[in-house]
Amino acid sequence: MLEIRQIACLEDNYGFLIRCSKTGQTASIDTPDAKALTQEAGRAGWHIHEIWNTHHHWDHAGGNADIAQHFGARITAPAAEADKIGHVDTPVSPGDFVRLGALQAEVIDTGGHTLGHIAYWFESERVLFSGDALFALGCGRLFEGTAQQAQAGLARLRALPDDTIVYCAHEYTAANARFALSIDPDNAALQSYGTEVEATRKAGKATVPFPLDREKSTNPFLRWDDTGLRRRLGLENASDADVYAAVRSAKDQF
Repeated sequence: MLEIRQIACLEDNYGFLIRCSKTGQTASIDTPDAKALTQEAGRAGWHIHEIWNTHHHWDHAGGNADIAQHFGARITAPAAEADKIGHVDTPVSPGDFVRLGALQAEVIDTGGHTLGHIAYWFESERVLFSGDALFALGCGRLFEGTAQQAQAGLARLRALPDDTIVYCAHEYTAANARFALSIDPDNAALQSYGTEVEATRKAGKATVPFPLDREKSTNPFLRWDDTGLRRRLGLENASDADVYAAVRSAKDQF
């Protein structure tokens, strides 16, 4: 069984400590705040054996050195970004598998936000750690990759089972909901989701994690083949990547 502790970090990041309950092996999914993660590990009585990075940005790998030094943790990170992250013990590529005790996660290519961005998918647990590739009702900006690359990565995530629970790295859902409703105002499922998000945030609660099946029907960045959305964008005959690119551009200007 996979045990998960979610830690609010920095301004709007989430860090995650995950543990195989059978073996006690523990990993930190990214390291946005070494102090907060170390304190949470102490409260839980967990020893962080490993760090699994999704990409090289400072708010995901900036705490690597401190956690590695404190716990003797080994660093697993995308091979394509190992030089930027530094001191990587296990570089991994899409299609590889990484083990946490008795559990196994697949490395999925989600490049676009950064060129080598990856996600970690625990099929047996139906849990996905998506980093900045997929957010609730949103996705990461294209800092390095192309729209074609990002849409292909999101297509891989969209193809995962509906009962997948997604842990993303930022609390952006309220702002994402406002944009999604502006571009897809007639989506009843999205309207309901937006109301729920507003109430959740007013109560001071997290909107992460979230179920993937709901994203498939509400997240405009996953709905490039929806005829209604295409019609509103005037892109009825465009490629899936071009529809995604139009949505991404609209969000960047929102």
